[in-house]
Amino acid sequence: MTRQADPLADRTIAAIVGPWSDAPGAMDAGMARLALVTRLMAGWTTNGSLATWAPPAGTDAELGALLRAYLDEGRQLPSWARPDAIELAEDVFMEYGPLSCTLLFCASLPECYVLPHLAEVLHISGQLEANTEYRIRQTAAMVFPVMMKGGLTTPDGGGVAQVLKVRLIHATIRHLILHGPPEAARGRIAPGAPVTPATNMQAAMLAHGWDVDHLGLPCNQLELAYTLLTFGYVFLKGMRTLAEPLTPAQEEATLHAWNVAGHVLGIREELMAQSMDEAARMFDSLQATARATPAVPDVRPALGRALLDTMAKSIRVPLVRQLPVPLTRWLVGPVASREIGADERVGLLTRALFATGLIVTRVIDTVARIFLPGFSLTRMFTRVIGYQFLTRFLLDQTRPLTLPEELLQPMHGTVARWHHDARAPAWVNRLEDRMTTHGEWRPQ
Repeated sequence: MTRQADPLADRTIAAIVGPWSDAPGAMDAGMARLALVTRLMAGWTTNGSLATWAPPAGTDAELGALLRAYLDEGRQLPSWARPDAIELAEDVFMEYGPLSCTLLFCASLPECYVLPHLAEVLHISGQLEANTEYRIRQTAAMVFPVMMKGGLTTPDGGGVAQVLKVRLIHATIRHLILHGPPEAARGRIAPGAPVTPATNMQAAMLAHGWDVDHLGLPCNQLELAYTLLTFGYVFLKGMRTLAEPLTPAQEEATLHAWNVAGHVLGIREELMAQSMDEAARMFDSLQATARATPAVPDVRPALGRALLDTMAKSIRVPLVRQLPVPLTRWLVGPVASREIGADERVGLLTRALFATGLIVTRVIDTVARIFLPGFSLTRMFTRVIGYQFLTRFLLDQTRPLTLPEELLQPMHGTVARWHHDARAPAWVNRLEDRMTTHGEWRPQ
């Protein structure tokens, strides 16, 4: 599966770019067409808009026909999709939204960096460490539309539209790194001229080079399947770690919803986990397989450090400012933590304070739940961290999220409803307000 990619998206990009040539200037027209496609994808706003989308007047007819064929095939949900399970997964997201955000930052994204060659693709622009916030917003631009109410199943939702954009971006990355379609790639793709900090991402991918025989294809099926697990399985595992376990039905529904999104993303059904046990085995196996072929140089620590530093800078409340780093180390485990450079950001004193605080919080939660079943200081602190991330990366109007207006307003409405934890006593909500804001969580 490391030699398998995505036939639908790959043949679409290959037809858009045209026959490949490494001669100077030979691909200028193809690169211009790719840039035009990026602009045209901005018109893929909601799921319903995909059925009637047409390029603006004056667009090359062949290019329009290629994208129309891609949408017609790619937007179809699988026959095995279960709307009731997807709706249950959406309910989970609505109930635990701030925790979902915390786990996205402190578990899902860090776990994405564990696979050496997947991290290499993420690093490939040479600028990702300086643009960590942009990558975070890009990820949220897919996660939120998928998991919000009706995201995958209604015309007003935007999950399918956003996933199809990401799918075409993956194919573009493969095509540029491999200097042509994946099925034609063989042996070693020679690197081009060295990149500089001013090099754009397109040029950086063309210049990177790649060893197909040793590494397989960039963004291959195994890497895509692993990434899918970081959104579904890693979130569910994190909920268990935080002592907020979901019911088996909720866990399986969440995996199912992400499997449906994975189908739209072009992932093969046999690489999708149907249960937590199966997901755990697959996740561990994929990590072990990837670690067997280490990357040289190893870019994972640089990516991890950039993410952790960005998280720490986003926290405005002194009481929880240092929590994301030890929280990440706890959620992903010591091995992954070491691989992504998290250990370098956690001193012994911070570890000791976090461990002590964790023990005290767990004891208080355990005792208090005898009298107040919904009580959880752990949930309150992770909600506070989630609020800080939401306001910095998603709701800050000076850092616009890459979502169309049709989805931004529903997203803001969703986040606004998260200001009150219905499972917590009133005094816990008041304490939380002191570390977040009074009233609805809305853009300032």
